[in-house]
Amino acid sequence: MTRVNLISTVLLLCLISSGVAVRAQAQTYSVLFTFWMGPGSGTFPEGPVLLSAGSIYGTTINAGTSPGAVYRVIPQGEKLLYTFTGGTDGNGPTGALAMDKAGNFYGVTADGGDLACFGGSGCGTVFELGADGDETTLFTFTGAGDGAYPFYGLVRDEEGNLFGITTEGGDLSCPFASNGCGVVFEISSAGVFTVLHAFAGGADGSDPGSELLLDSAGNLYGTTYYGGGATGCGQMVGCGTVFKIDNMGNETVLYRFLGGRDGANPSWNLALDTAGNLYGITGSGGDLHCKETRGNGCGAVFKLDPNGILTVLHTFTGGADGASPSGLVRDSAGNLYGTTLGGGGQYCKYRRSTCGTVFKIDVSGNETILHAFAGGADGTTPTWLTLDQVGNLYGTTVEGGAGKYCSNFGCGTIYRIALH
Repeated sequence: MTRVNLISTVLLLCLISSGVAVRAQAQTYSVLFTFWMGPGSGTFPEGPVLLSAGSIYGTTINAGTSPGAVYRVIPQGEKLLYTFTGGTDGNGPTGALAMDKAGNFYGVTADGGDLACFGGSGCGTVFELGADGDETTLFTFTGAGDGAYPFYGLVRDEEGNLFGITTEGGDLSCPFASNGCGVVFEISSAGVFTVLHAFAGGADGSDPGSELLLDSAGNLYGTTYYGGGATGCGQMVGCGTVFKIDNMGNETVLYRFLGGRDGANPSWNLALDTAGNLYGITGSGGDLHCKETRGNGCGAVFKLDPNGILTVLHTFTGGADGASPSGLVRDSAGNLYGTTLGGGGQYCKYRRSTCGTVFKIDVSGNETILHAFAGGADGTTPTWLTLDQVGNLYGTTVEGGAGKYCSNFGCGTIYRIALH
């Protein structure tokens, strides 16, 4: 399997930071659940949480001997709604779950499915999990024109159509990836699979690297991790793009990153305001003097207006403010919240690096660290964030926590930060 694991890649780059301690708003931070390696529990929650009717739902990439699970957490504890076998039903559920009004879930597995695909690991699936716990595989990727490795989750429109991306497959003649440069796909409410766009690896980008964003008019927005045509970001010839696919299926590149202060390798997800401005993060670029990534930069938060003009809202230094941002959400007042995989000043003795942060950027562009992870019971390696209706943040850490086993790192946590 050749799928790029963004989390592992960035963690290797995030070395020991300056060690400056941060006075975070610790009194607002609480761990709601700690995963552990044992019967009935998942481990390593790489996807965001979904909040519904007092319950927290999500996926883990492992669950005991199972290669992943869909879980539900309530105050009384955890229940695994489905555990994957690693066969035709898929392996390693990741990304966001979508949910319909009847309580059915829709998601993806990054591997599994057609085990003949790309050497035997499988190229991933799209699944439906009924409210009764019955799992149905809606689509199995073959690694050809239909794509491979749908690492990010799904978005669902009001008609029940599902939209997602694959990081590989599609155009197998793509010059920068032997297994293809990825696709944007749709599965209609009738179950019909359609490739909306196959990336060619040139000016249009390569390796789509984010969950799709769907606006009220039916347009889709996303990013590619590589491509775009700019030089200076390695052999992939390009530092990534922001793209739009309109409701007729036409693709437009809205911005091509240069790899300098504007950032490089956009990923994870985008946010949209009522004026049509897009907000996102880049995993590298920005401050190229950031020592934690050996001159590649520690990432940036950006705003892209409808005219294609990009404004950098914050560049990370790799110290107390964090390094290598991941998930991003926006509240109704225009504040942005996100996480960083590294930085923060709290040293994780098992990782021999820093543990990451949760940050806020207000409408004036000021950054505040809401929590700097210490790598103990509070977790380490935070990724996605979810904002509830009253302004609380919910997130997961891929590792850490006070749970047993999972080597020295811990099996991950679910946490909440109360902002009001």
